[in-house]
Amino acid sequence: MIKKDKIIFICTGNACRSQIAEGLMRHLASDKFEVYSAGSRPTRVHPAAITVMRELGIDISSNTSDPISLFINKGMDTVVTVCDNASKTCPVFPGRVERIHWSVKDPFKNWDSTTKDLVDFRKTRDELTERIKNLLKS
Repeated sequence: MIKKDKIIFICTGNACRSQIAEGLMRHLASDKFEVYSAGSRPTRVHPAAITVMRELGIDISSNTSDPISLFINKGMDTVVTVCDNASKTCPVFPGRVERIHWSVKDPFKNWDSTTKDLVDFRKTRDELTERIKNLLKS
């Protein structure tokens, strides 16, 4: 059996950006990676993130919003922070870990998102799609 690299996407609330990134990476490369996401102050998965991922046929509705501490000693190979705050507060993961930072605009306005808020969530999803595809090429 081939060992898969472990990758984790981190943002503050683990509600939008990191959840979208986790769903995209699982969809695009679950054959190569064990994929996780976490937050420095986890909340819950944002309904609009679930909606925009469903538009691509990717279901993240059963994802959970988890604290970074759950993953510190899980042997991560790559840690990707997707927000500036998370980059500043992200703890050091032990071992040889590749650390990547992407400054992705937060689509979150509030928990009661409207249809017009989906525009920002789609922009975030599309930006993360491009970044992940570029990461997979490198």
